[in-house]
Amino acid sequence: MARGRGMNGLREHLADYLQLRRSLGHQMAEAAWLLPDFVAFLDERGQSTVTIQAALAWVRLREDEVVTTVSPRRITAVRGFARYLSGIDPATEIPPMGLVPHRQRWRPPFLYSSADITALLTEADAIGPPFRAATYHTLLGLLAASGLRIGEAIGLDDDDIDWAQGVLLIRESKFGKSRLVPLHASVMQALREYDTLRSATAPHPKDSAFFISRTHRRLVYAVVSLTFRQLVTGAGVGTDAPHPPRLHDLRHSFAVRTLLHWYRTEDNVQARIPSLSTYLGHREPAHTYWYLSAAPELLALAAARREGIGKAARS
Repeated sequence: MARGRGMNGLREHLADYLQLRRSLGHQMAEAAWLLPDFVAFLDERGQSTVTIQAALAWVRLREDEVVTTVSPRRITAVRGFARYLSGIDPATEIPPMGLVPHRQRWRPPFLYSSADITALLTEADAIGPPFRAATYHTLLGLLAASGLRIGEAIGLDDDDIDWAQGVLLIRESKFGKSRLVPLHASVMQALREYDTLRSATAPHPKDSAFFISRTHRRLVYAVVSLTFRQLVTGAGVGTDAPHPPRLHDLRHSFAVRTLLHWYRTEDNVQARIPSLSTYLGHREPAHTYWYLSAAPELLALAAARREGIGKAARS
């Protein structure tokens, strides 16, 4: 039986496409991370056919959430999927090579203070109705306290939370790796309170997602991003910053806070960085060292520590 051209059909085609490419020896880790979000974006637009215009709109919407050369990789992922779909849906448009120019950019992150995060959570409490407010309060609190990527947080399923051990299972995230993320007891308590409210509000959710929308379905990035911008504006966070605060900056802020704490309280920070790299799901510790340049105070502490080690070695 031929599959329909609706969103369920597009999701099934994506699963088939990834399985086919993997069977041919391709890793597909990045495409498996990017393309479900693209399909969800099409769903939000009520669109079941891939078009060049939709692909560009998706890339541009996501650009403010990243700090590296992502646009060409995103369009490349869509191009491969579109080629596959063109044999199924003749109306599919394949984005041409060179559609998105390659450019390297680095945008300094906005580092949230404790007051900024409190203001965001307070603003989330006021957006209503109560269940939506609880969803965004808990989601943003989790991002700030754990350093998860937003895609990892909204991708959580009920079974990914080990309530007894206080650990999250992050399944095959950005680089195709799964990892365990232990959480502080206060964070687990916040998740329990949300779970209790969710069970009372939506006793029969329409999928296995932990964070759900008012329609009892998994949160969609495009909606979360828009809501977050509204919360930032309402809370007055980052009004004097050169660039608007981003969701991804909550992850940066977590990493910088962790490193600052270690440099202030521990002797051998270098030995701890691989553990932070694993916790954050970085491919290698070198990516974690990037955060040393994200805050002047952190860079100064690191430089002072290196200078102290050098003097001790020379004496």
